[in-house]
Amino acid sequence: MADSDSANQPAGYVPPAVWTWDTANGGQFASINRPVSGATHDRALPVGTHPLQLYSLGTPNGQKVTILLEELLAAGHAGAEYDAWLVEIGKGDQFGSGFVALNPNSKIPALADHTTEPPTRLFESGSILLYLAEKFGAFLPAAGPARVETINWLMWQIGSSPFVGGGFGHFYAYAPFKIQYAIDRYAMEAKRQLHVLDTHLAHRTYLAGDDYTIADIAVWPWYGGLLNGAYGAQDFLSVGEYANLARWSDRIAAREGVHRGRIVNRITGEPGTFLRERHAATDIDAALAATA
Repeated sequence: MADSDSANQPAGYVPPAVWTWDTANGGQFASINRPVSGATHDRALPVGTHPLQLYSLGTPNGQKVTILLEELLAAGHAGAEYDAWLVEIGKGDQFGSGFVALNPNSKIPALADHTTEPPTRLFESGSILLYLAEKFGAFLPAAGPARVETINWLMWQIGSSPFVGGGFGHFYAYAPFKIQYAIDRYAMEAKRQLHVLDTHLAHRTYLAGDDYTIADIAVWPWYGGLLNGAYGAQDFLSVGEYANLARWSDRIAAREGVHRGRIVNRITGEPGTFLRERHAATDIDAALAATA
């Protein structure tokens, strides 16, 4: 049997008495991750003409907000018009002074509501979803069990998806070398979460019941994404096992607001699947018209 040092990965690694930052061990994100907060450079945020100013990237967390905004516009809420400015986290945009002032945690998405004076700042995608749903009185039941159930699943997503992204996705797709223990640990948890959703949706149309809510909007980019190829792990996670979840995911994907919102602030993909910035509805129209 190998001794404990040789069994460690990398071989011989033993945690030191006091951790110190070594950028050589950061893998794909070594150039942007750091153990302190705050701005690294001065950069004011741009401000467009619409009431809502979003600063984001088309990751699953970013897609939650743009999908809700497009759903609100589709439902006739003209006050939900927005500018969506690209924050390229791979280039460290989130550490600009203007962004840090809006979100001291330096994570996307962040939003400023200019209908108030001073503008209301919002960060954390779940907080943004709740704020917008309450502001416009849409996609969140006003009271009763349905409201509680919506918030239950919204909070479930906020607490659960880091195990999928920062856990499974990181170690399966992005870590500088493969660690079986880490991949097995997070694959087990990812599949458990998929099973939670699949079981819950066996006799429900949407997560909170009969109505589409911000809970569905929050969960779909993450778990619909796993079903549709996120991290290249469809086969590895045997996602075909989750028929109820797949039925729900397809229903969400077919919505026009989802179709439009999911492409905003994405920077790569096939024609019609990405739009770096959105400043008018016609920007999305033009991007979708480019579909190959």
